[in-house]
Amino acid sequence: MPANTSDAVSVHEARTALGRRLRQLRQSAGTTGRQFAESLGWPPSKVSKIENGRQTPTDDDLRAWVRATEHEAELDALLASLHTLELQYAEWRQVLRAGHRPAQERLLEWEQRTRLFRIFEATVVPGLLQTAEYARVRFDESVRRLKGPNDADEAVAARLRRQEILYRPGKQFHIVMPEAALQLRLGPVDVLLGQLDRLASATHLPNVRLGIVAATTEYTISPWHGFWMYDDRRVVIETFSAALDLRQPQEIELYGDAFEQLAAVASYGHAARQVIGRVMSDLAADTDSAST
Repeated sequence: MPANTSDAVSVHEARTALGRRLRQLRQSAGTTGRQFAESLGWPPSKVSKIENGRQTPTDDDLRAWVRATEHEAELDALLASLHTLELQYAEWRQVLRAGHRPAQERLLEWEQRTRLFRIFEATVVPGLLQTAEYARVRFDESVRRLKGPNDADEAVAARLRRQEILYRPGKQFHIVMPEAALQLRLGPVDVLLGQLDRLASATHLPNVRLGIVAATTEYTISPWHGFWMYDDRRVVIETFSAALDLRQPQEIELYGDAFEQLAAVASYGHAARQVIGRVMSDLAADTDSAST
């Protein structure tokens, strides 16, 4: 099973466990789901969805639940479970409801506290190495997909401000990407060529270790999805619908081991620049042949 699928399953299990505990409290009060919903002025479907893990309750929902079941002593534990769940799973439509710029600024707060970044991206160039033009294409895609506020100008500026951290003493960045990610046509050719040139330049940065896994390399672990590791405290995984924020020691250890295996088969320095140059040459050649 792909790791991102497994993580999504663990989030679902946590939501289901919370719903199961709430069902026990309702049943201990001797009411049916319909009776309970009526007492709270809720539609019956809401109680069913919460108890079966298909809807995440709010803080106010939990307060109303423990009052109605006369289990106020359970509130703190239930709120702790809910907030852990919310921390682990953040839906993009909620995260980006105020736009992309605030989300970029929140990332900056975590990056200020992190000394070692371990980043694996399977399909896109990491935001810390993106050109303004490439970043704009990525934000435009997100706006189209999620139908959220369009603040691309502000978001690009915020992403470029985040990149200042690449030059700060005491910060280390180990970034790994497969050659296949460089070959994806995720924007106009001129934008992609500029982005690849930026990647080649990044291999010279003293704080950055950029590894490229050549297309002919045999992997020792499947590159299921991208992930970012912030020291040994946090792993962030982005999916189409949400961001998974993992902080359990066993999860961090698992991703640390996965990163080491991916990094071990990557090429660095001159060898990485050769791979990037080959992709640039192929891209330019394809463009020239298409125009003749």
